[in-house]
Amino acid sequence: MGSTTARRRLVAESWARARARRLAPDHAEPGVPLDDDLLEDVRRGHPLAAALPVIRSLLVRGADDGSGVVVAVGDAVGRLLWVEGDRSLVRRAEGMRFVAGADWSESTVGTSAPGTALALDRAVQIAGGEHFALQVQRWSCTAVPVHDLRTHETIGVLDITGGPDAVGPRALPLLEATAAAVERELLLQRLQRPARTAGPPGVARAPRLSVLGRDRAVLAVGGRELVLSVRHAELLTLLAWHRSGLSAERLAELVHGREDATATVRPEMVRLRHVLEGAAPGLAPLARPYRLPVPVETDVRQVLAMLDRGAHRAALDAYRGEVLPSSVAPGIEQIRLEVQGRLREALLESAAPGLLLSYAERVAPSDPEPLLTALQLLPPRSPKRAGIVARLEALD
Repeated sequence: MGSTTARRRLVAESWARARARRLAPDHAEPGVPLDDDLLEDVRRGHPLAAALPVIRSLLVRGADDGSGVVVAVGDAVGRLLWVEGDRSLVRRAEGMRFVAGADWSESTVGTSAPGTALALDRAVQIAGGEHFALQVQRWSCTAVPVHDLRTHETIGVLDITGGPDAVGPRALPLLEATAAAVERELLLQRLQRPARTAGPPGVARAPRLSVLGRDRAVLAVGGRELVLSVRHAELLTLLAWHRSGLSAERLAELVHGREDATATVRPEMVRLRHVLEGAAPGLAPLARPYRLPVPVETDVRQVLAMLDRGAHRAALDAYRGEVLPSSVAPGIEQIRLEVQGRLREALLESAAPGLLLSYAERVAPSDPEPLLTALQLLPPRSPKRAGIVARLEALD
């Protein structure tokens, strides 16, 4: 990692980025992991799957039971795809959702070796209290990004997590050597199959827009992250939501509340196009109607998909707050109300008192109905009843 001064500066700058994203040390969490079917799809489509034998030979084989080491392989946007190693430690790591399918990008959990290594595109070691999230500060970790030697694109990250040995003098050279071996192996495999055409990008590389609980949306695409202005976040959210496209008049109505505001919305779309052409050319919006050339997944649709599958606990965990909370654009307010309404309705129908209490505490503290419903569902002698009654009386 270089000098102590450089290391401290690296950590301080990472913490500053986390605070700029309005993360809080006691709430910075990776969210709900991908379900098993989607995780398998992501794994199959990811280039590092072809190098797993090399990774397991050089890293995982030495991380057997009693080693005190967890080995993780992640994609270019910080999602963990494989987590293996000391089985007792792997189980302990599950407590902070350091599991396959979880998002450990810096924009989600703050400072950590895998997320910060990807954010900086360099090897990183993070020891104990240098982690931004409180729940991770008992751990230490070293991570190294992996690149495609043909394009120099970042395709993933290798990480070792555990106790102090995870940032010991041997950890970083071992990871760097493994990353180099993986890069050479992938290049060799590619050269041995020159006629093979590249398939579609894996699910792990799909553009993703995070807007829940954020005034400035974060767009993850091609291994990079772009923080959008409030207006650009509104426009991109509306285009991602209305996948078939929007006329200039309809977009003006959804953003400004007036169909005749096209003279304002058109230059705003030009500026958004310029921003995306510089950072993600494949996402630059098309016109007549305004639409995105490829689908952009959003954390909003993820929540709704979980509700549709009946995964109410997962949906509540994934709901990080209102859609673009500071926005007053009518179209954003419509999306915001739809998500809030569907989440509330699903949980009221779930007949799960624990879920209702969590929802009331985190999402709707001034709404009495979830508390009343939980009170009706709990057994007469439940110790939780007194607390619910007190909360209801406080709302009167």
